Amino acid sequence: MAVMKLEIITAEKQLFSGEAEQVIAPGQEGELGILAHHAPLLTSLKAGELRVINGHESEYFVIVGGFMEVLANHVTVLADAAERVYEIDEARAQAAIARAQERITGQEDTVDLERALRSLRRGQIRVETARKRRLGHGAQVSRDQ
Repeated sequence: MAVMKLEIITAEKQLFSGEAEQVIAPGQEGELGILAHHAPLLTSLKAGELRVINGHESEYFVIVGGFMEVLANHVTVLADAAERVYEIDEARAQAAIARAQERITGQEDTVDLERALRSLRRGQIRVETARKRRLGHGAQVSRDQ
């Protein structure tokens, strides 16, 4: 199968740089599947799971919003935040969910409700994706069945 160049970048670091046969990203209107030689595209992304496929292997990332550009067989994901699924600390994500829920239900005037809701959603996505994709030993790549 044909390949394309993929980069996943956050403000802090370049998380991934390599080839991919297919990229599945969480678009605002639903999942976007990108194959090699895709038509040029610029789109915003929502928080969710990003999947990089090469043959029978898939690597999973959690991204929190951002943009994706497809141009000249090169896909660039500029994510607000991103991490590999195997790097997610589920206990830390659960604690973040609890803190966000406390801020939301506290109903204090000083609470930035939109920010608290974003924190809650990010924590939920991290936990859901980690549980769904993590193998017994925290491997980063899984074999599709």
